Amino acid sequence: MTNDTELPIDGVLDLHTFQPRDVKPLVNDYLDACRERGIFDVRIIHGKGIGMLRDTVHAVLRGREDVEEFRLADETRGGWGATLVRLKTG
Repeated sequence: MTNDTELPIDGVLDLHTFQPRDVKPLVNDYLDACRERGIFDVRIIHGKGIGMLRDTVHAVLRGREDVEEFRLADETRGGWGATLVRLKTG
């Protein structure tokens, strides 16, 4: 990971404690680590705000060939403050 903080690889990435400049490599590294552990459903918490962080996350996801789909979470999982990601299993 790009930050010195050790993240649990459990399928939930909360971006609130990271600098915006770290988001692109962090999301990529985290998704790679999830794949290595057989975690294919991931929730990325980016917050609601004005949407810049969400847009950055979505741009990263669109650029990855191993992302099957992604969508904003429903209200029980963070609403538009979180994105649900499904990684390809093959």
